[in-house]
Amino acid sequence: MRDQGLQHAIKAVGGISALARRLGVAQPSISTWSRVPAERVLAVESVSAVPRHILRPDLYPDDAAPAALDGVDDARMRLYLLLSHLVMKVPEERVLIDIKRLEGDDTPLGRAIAAVAAASDVPGAARIAREHFDLFIGVGRGELLPYASYYRTGFLYERPLVLVRADMKRLGMTRGEGLSEPEDHIGFLLEIMAGLIGKRFAAEAGEEARFFTRHLAPWAEPFFTDLMKAEAARFYRAVGALGLEFMRIEREAFAFDDAGMLEQEGAS
Repeated sequence: MRDQGLQHAIKAVGGISALARRLGVAQPSISTWSRVPAERVLAVESVSAVPRHILRPDLYPDDAAPAALDGVDDARMRLYLLLSHLVMKVPEERVLIDIKRLEGDDTPLGRAIAAVAAASDVPGAARIAREHFDLFIGVGRGELLPYASYYRTGFLYERPLVLVRADMKRLGMTRGEGLSEPEDHIGFLLEIMAGLIGKRFAAEAGEEARFFTRHLAPWAEPFFTDLMKAEAARFYRAVGALGLEFMRIEREAFAFDDAGMLEQEGAS
């Protein structure tokens, strides 16, 4: 039996199938939920507009609901979720329509966002689905292996995966239902960053920078560079360019924050 929070979300988006499409998960997975899983609360809140304290009052009591994000953090969170979705899930027509509506501005990041919107070929959804398969799944393996272990050691299931799992445990995170990929998949790491920005986890100040520096900074930019250059990439060439620019901005911003903190400590 579904709890009220999950029922509200399903009703808000127009049914289980609609919720599954917006989340990029299989409909049977949602059909087995009795309540919104803890690691999916932020994503369900984003696609349904049902507040987290209604979705999971046991985790987010109404009187402890976090303050709304400022514009910059909200945009960062949404970009992390978009990139996560596009790498981990096949973008269906509904998702491509939403991407098509994105608008950029005259900055490198804004132009990268506009390029992804322009490449979002809704009638060509089947072609993009095939592109996703060739890049990330393949027959035996895809053209790219989007795992921290592989990029940092040349092998799968190595120390980078152990470190991700250790930090997940420390932050009280659990592996999501239906997740078949190792937790050092870049899509999963991007989703965790979105959760940290959205205050979805009880984390200390500085955890965003710590998680990014430890798990994404060493390899995210090389991965998105490879995605831009991949033989199978057409739509995903633009996705790679967006990911590369966004990761560069995040890395430089966190480095700037760290430098500022060290300067303040030296002056005190």
